[in-house]
Amino acid sequence: MNKISIKEQKLLNETEFPLVLSPSSENTTLQETIGHISKNLDSILTDLKHHGAILFRDFPINDAKDFNDFCLSFGWKDLPYIGGAAVRKNVYGVVFTANEAPPDQPIPFHHEMAQVPKFPSHLFFYCDVKPSEGGETPLCLSNAVYERVNAERPNFIEKLRRLGVRYTRVLPDQDDPSSPIGRSWRSTFSTDLKEEAEKRCIEHGGTFEWLENDCLKTVSQVFDPIRLDERTGKLTWFNSIVAVYYGWRDSRNTPETAITYADGTPLDPEDVKFAKEILDELCVSIEWKKNDVILVDNRQTLHARKSFVPPRRILAALFQ
Repeated sequence: MNKISIKEQKLLNETEFPLVLSPSSENTTLQETIGHISKNLDSILTDLKHHGAILFRDFPINDAKDFNDFCLSFGWKDLPYIGGAAVRKNVYGVVFTANEAPPDQPIPFHHEMAQVPKFPSHLFFYCDVKPSEGGETPLCLSNAVYERVNAERPNFIEKLRRLGVRYTRVLPDQDDPSSPIGRSWRSTFSTDLKEEAEKRCIEHGGTFEWLENDCLKTVSQVFDPIRLDERTGKLTWFNSIVAVYYGWRDSRNTPETAITYADGTPLDPEDVKFAKEILDELCVSIEWKKNDVILVDNRQTLHARKSFVPPRRILAALFQ
């Protein structure tokens, strides 16, 4: 594999973000690609830890099965999508559709499943159908966001670290594809039994309340939104605060109640707006090409989704 440069890359903390790899030969096969990953896995993972994300471009990954096999070559165990908010469908093996929110609705920056105790350590995105317009999956280095917000709004960071945050969500009885967080309690907890959903909610450290129309209100445990990545020694903006405030609005949920400090007090909208502006400033937004794969170190890198004009088909796989 060769390291290449593309116009969208940025230099953050003296590091190219993201790293971009391409085949060393135009005739490289999928099996040769998988073999290379197996032989050079330690080196690739060292690069991933250094850069935070890797874009694999122009590799022979032509469909969901190829993508599944490519992901599995890294040797990680897949993570069941329990507790996540997005409506998704299984496509093949460990491969699911990415968030199926309506195309006109952007999905703000977040660490995948930061609102539940068990989140994926790594995630892959695959471009099966290139968007006709828009639809990028922007990436942002989390420690760079923390450093900027801490430098310019230290009181906000201090309060986040002192109090922590809770996430509150009202889940419908059935999947609601009109909402970016429209996943039903049945899909969220992989059960049609209320008693089992209650049990799994408690296992996630949260509390629950049944509402009218068989909606389920869940309140998370307290999370520290600023976390130390022990591998790098860097503090990270590990949360979904901006995503909640700018993306968790539907007929059942409002941002002001969906994310609060642990004592129940609301976040200052100006603080959240500032964090969003920093994310937008520091992010890298790469135009998708057919067969692109992005590997994200979820402990270091946030991601988002821009609105788009269909068609667009991005697939995803989550690993623990």
